[in-house]
Amino acid sequence: MKMKMVALDMDGTLLCDDHSLSPQNAATIKECSNQGIEIVLCTGRSPSSTLPYLDELGLDGVVITHNGAATIQSIGRKVLHAFSMNREELEPYLAFCEERDIHYDLNTTFDLFVTRYEELTPEMLGLYAQFRIEPKSFPGWEQLESPVVKMTMSGEKERMDLLEEELKAWDHKLQCIRSGDYFIDVMHAEATKGNALKELSRIREIDRDHILAIGNYYNDLTMIQFAGVGIAMDNSPDDIKELADDVTLSNNDGGVHAALVKYVLS
Repeated sequence: MKMKMVALDMDGTLLCDDHSLSPQNAATIKECSNQGIEIVLCTGRSPSSTLPYLDELGLDGVVITHNGAATIQSIGRKVLHAFSMNREELEPYLAFCEERDIHYDLNTTFDLFVTRYEELTPEMLGLYAQFRIEPKSFPGWEQLESPVVKMTMSGEKERMDLLEEELKAWDHKLQCIRSGDYFIDVMHAEATKGNALKELSRIREIDRDHILAIGNYYNDLTMIQFAGVGIAMDNSPDDIKELADDVTLSNNDGGVHAALVKYVLS
């Protein structure tokens, strides 16, 4: 089956552990694009920390960001589709974090805010910098110019493990998903990479059978299962590998390159 669209997760998939884009992956992606395949970066990152990689690839197009909560056209930074949340919906999660002194941030489509900006440590600022993010001080709900599309709790893996188990007991009206060892995201109930990819495929009039999706973590599962061919990375958790159609090499060993050669270029 000829692929017409390729959806690529970034961290742990397209990018190496040091957040770099390998020349091999870049060259193979460019070859796919030259053959008319639409390349869509699908990530938990914001547009501001995603679009520079699209520039590095020398491509224009669409990026699915915030784990599916906001789909952006790179030219003009036009929002094609978004799922937002209001203050009342988020209040239980905000209280949960405040009561337990959990660091969290609030994301609009293009900006990231923290409520206690003055308490950011050099380590926290360094983590944001790794993802090409410059946090801003939260101005208050009344001063927000755009709606919140994602809330992210962050901390050491062991603490996130415990918080994840505690949150599993909730009756959630929003979606609460583990997006990495150090992160738990809260989003609109319908905001998933799979739903965003489904909507984009509808706009592009591309059948899911002609879509290849590659990812490595739980927030990638919906797009892996939606695509005609869904690929997990070798560095994925075992249960993600079991639900994928195939498993490629790890993110540090050119797994995206290998999958594209096998399913798109061969």
